[in-house]
Amino acid sequence: MKVIGLIGGMSWESSSEYYRIINRLISQKLGGLNSAECLLYSFNFAEIEKLMLSGDWEKIAKLVSEVAKRLEKGGADCILICTNTIHKLAEEIQGEISIPLIHIADATAEQVKLRGLKTVGLLGTRFTMEEDFYSTRLERDFGINVIVPEKADRDIIDRVIFGELVLGEIKSESKAEYIRIMEELVIRGAQGIILGCTEIPLLIKQEDINVPIFDTTQIHATAAVEFALS
Repeated sequence: MKVIGLIGGMSWESSSEYYRIINRLISQKLGGLNSAECLLYSFNFAEIEKLMLSGDWEKIAKLVSEVAKRLEKGGADCILICTNTIHKLAEEIQGEISIPLIHIADATAEQVKLRGLKTVGLLGTRFTMEEDFYSTRLERDFGINVIVPEKADRDIIDRVIFGELVLGEIKSESKAEYIRIMEELVIRGAQGIILGCTEIPLLIKQEDINVPIFDTTQIHATAAVEFALS
């Protein structure tokens, strides 16, 4: 079994889901008392969020790259960044290590392609929805058209992520707003919805909408297990 290196804490609420999913999948595939061999570094998210809001992505890249190198030195065979937004820096971080960084958008796009979908809606932090590092990768490398919510709805999605979900708060009124926003994306042509923030699956489930949803936490963790057992 290969060793999975996890860069978490952004937030720990979703990082704990990674740990649960990865170990459950290993147990299901290998049986008995088998569990994953992994290394986890967990950031203090308050420090990362402050840098994000100030736009100091260079500092974030340096911090995350240093952790990736430490995990590699510690024996990790691959790296997972347990958040969508920090994949804005994925290429820079990959350049600092010699082991593969399993990209969350690539793993998600593969699942979208398997379903035969051409157009998807994307929910996430405002960075993920408004900047091009995520949508352009899907369009350029996988031929998937990406639709994002209108500005007012992007603000709602981002506010709920940072004000509620990263704190483990699940509110019915926020769930209703997310469902409304997803339904509007479907009206605009989305054949499926990418939950492009690893906290959103804490709020939204497949039964909440009648088009496929793509849980990036589940997908990314599953890709790690497939790598570990390959």
